[in-house]
Amino acid sequence: MRFMAFALPAAVVAAIVSAAAPVHAQSASCGEITPLLAQRKSIADKIQAAAGKGKQIDAKTACASFGQLVSNGQTLVKFIDTNKDWCQIPDSFSQGIKTDHTRAVAIRSKACNVAAQQTRMEKQAREGGGGGGLLGGPGLSGSMAVPKGAL
Repeated sequence: MRFMAFALPAAVVAAIVSAAAPVHAQSASCGEITPLLAQRKSIADKIQAAAGKGKQIDAKTACASFGQLVSNGQTLVKFIDTNKDWCQIPDSFSQGIKTDHTRAVAIRSKACNVAAQQTRMEKQAREGGGGGGLLGGPGLSGSMAVPKGAL
């Protein structure tokens, strides 16, 4: 009888210790958001630097940069959805990230569409089927002939 009384508290202690281990491991994962946020800030800083004051960012560069931002956003949104309650992530922060991610997806889509259109036009111009550039000239394909006759 005495053995049973000792075994029960040991089992309770073992249950408490084993239950505490996942809590420690789970709380450590809350810190995983920090590198994701740092990466997001770095990507946004590069986009702002490329755009600069009064400059426009090249469509191909914007497509690639916003592609990185969208990839980071997907990971970040997934992390927030999974760990929001456990890590006590505020609703306002969660909603802000999701709104920012939605905007980044839309901008990436537009930038990549423009980049693809530019690529098609450049290819078409190189192949000689430019279809006319400014004032009926050859477009991006090369030189424009000087008109002959009296000026």
